[in-house]
Amino acid sequence: MEQLVAMLRAAGDTTRLRLLLLLRQAELTVSELTEIVGQSQPRVSRHLKLLCDAGLIDRFKEGSWVFYRGADSGAGAELGRAIIQHSLIDSPVLAADLQRLGLVRETRAAEAAAYFKANAGEWERIRALHAPEKDVEAAIARHMAALPIDNLLDAGTGTGRMLELLGANVRRAVGLDVSAEMLAIARDRLMRAGLTQCQVRLGNTYRLPFPDGGTHGGFDAVVFHQVLHYLDDPSAAITEAARVMRQDGRILIADFAPHALEFLRTDFAHRRLGFSDREVQGWFDAAGLKSLATETIAGHGAKEKLTVKLWLAARPQLSRAQAA
Repeated sequence: MEQLVAMLRAAGDTTRLRLLLLLRQAELTVSELTEIVGQSQPRVSRHLKLLCDAGLIDRFKEGSWVFYRGADSGAGAELGRAIIQHSLIDSPVLAADLQRLGLVRETRAAEAAAYFKANAGEWERIRALHAPEKDVEAAIARHMAALPIDNLLDAGTGTGRMLELLGANVRRAVGLDVSAEMLAIARDRLMRAGLTQCQVRLGNTYRLPFPDGGTHGGFDAVVFHQVLHYLDDPSAAITEAARVMRQDGRILIADFAPHALEFLRTDFAHRRLGFSDREVQGWFDAAGLKSLATETIAGHGAKEKLTVKLWLAARPQLSRAQAA
């Protein structure tokens, strides 16, 4: 009862209600919210603290920036969803807020497009070397659709393409990456797709900022899409991913089979030139995962030199004796 009263008090202010409704639509910084609602930064910050303390919104740090978004779990999320369903859609104030939010999104999109344009040449050079992305993505979607997914983790999300591909079919999805520039692109991509159930975070795949999974909690699925060849210790990343998975949760790796293109190491910071089935199986064994399937996706033309492999594994359910 006391928690509900605290949440209602926090939401029962015109400015805080405006902020809450905005943060149910998008992840925003204090400066962006200041621009939208037309109030000073100290005033907006005070309102945000009250909303955070009440559990209605979440605060998270990304490098030197701090983002806010509507709570996505717990009583605060339920109340937030109920409030937005009964919000005054015809309110001129809210309509103006949403219009200014659109301008903020346009600014983000322009910045993301500029970064992508500056690096697109390098990415396209790699894409030209391997199987068509549509074939790889179709295979990933097929494997992920085999069982329902409640919570999805995209480890090393990059530009957020896997979240865009899979996000519509999950209740909640989180993308993690070490690059703030990449996350800016991913955040814009998710906004444009209207995937409000998806979010991105700055973080390290070796130290995932999530609690241990188990019988009653954790991620239903973890995806590593073209990530592990950049890592010094892929096995450690797989073991860490297994830690946050629920029992019977699945992990999918999409990466290159062994190859000899040394320029990818020198020009594009690839630490590893692909992985063998035996090596990936060793990671699964070390993490206590059970291998489920593999799939090979080769290129269709003579210029294709890289083969993409998919590896799927699951975290076995505990026996009754182990659970006890």
